[in-house]
Amino acid sequence: MKVSFQGEPGAYSEQAIFEYYGKVETVPCETFDAAFEAVVSGTADSALIPIENSLAGSIHQNYDLLLRHDLHIVGEYLLRVRHCLIALPGVKKDDIRKAISHPQALGQCAGYLRGHGIKAEQVYDTAGSVKMLKESGAKDTAAIASRRAAELYGMQILEEGIEDNPENYTRFLAVEREAVVPKSEAKTSIVFTLKNQPGALFKALSVFALRDIDLTKIESRPLQGKPWEYLFYVDFIGSAQEEVSKRALDHLGEYAVTLRVLGSYPRFKG
Repeated sequence: MKVSFQGEPGAYSEQAIFEYYGKVETVPCETFDAAFEAVVSGTADSALIPIENSLAGSIHQNYDLLLRHDLHIVGEYLLRVRHCLIALPGVKKDDIRKAISHPQALGQCAGYLRGHGIKAEQVYDTAGSVKMLKESGAKDTAAIASRRAAELYGMQILEEGIEDNPENYTRFLAVEREAVVPKSEAKTSIVFTLKNQPGALFKALSVFALRDIDLTKIESRPLQGKPWEYLFYVDFIGSAQEEVSKRALDHLGEYAVTLRVLGSYPRFKG
């Protein structure tokens, strides 16, 4: 099985792939768009993409890509993110003046960096920052990335667990060309648009409340080409194939201008 992800080998997304799928072949991609396209084209069987972080919030670009591609969410995984301060072999922590990493990783370690007088500099990827550091040979610079990235590139971990908040989790979605029917407790993701009129969102969400369906996530995104109109992404507990969910979605269809089920999939239990 081949699974695409955004980033360099050693990225947190690749770590999540191995923890979720087991022993598979990974397909590194430069962008999230390329990771989706790998599945569409058949280069990969599946993609594992981050959709939200417990500290930094939603990854909006990937909500847009879910809508743009005719793929289905088939699973989810929660990864506990532990950031490492990584340097060239032989470098000491006192030598470090600058840290490079993905903006989200830098943000999650902002307090640590300030406390140690280390300047933050953004680059495109966590694992990529380790690769860049190795190539540059800079002894006053560290990268912030995973333990696996340090091991892959033969680098030294100066300190592990430098994130400001230990409750640092990233939720990933597995997307494939074909939908699945969950055999265990399910979650469903949908996206819909509404007429811009008073009470529209209240009425839309009431279809779930009336049936005691638990909503776990609500996200709004601008509707491209229609200023001040929005797409609403909702996750709820249950499968779209269940009778109560079908009734809720049929009811929602009475209010929604557009409605699409992005996927029903097994709920991650941890």
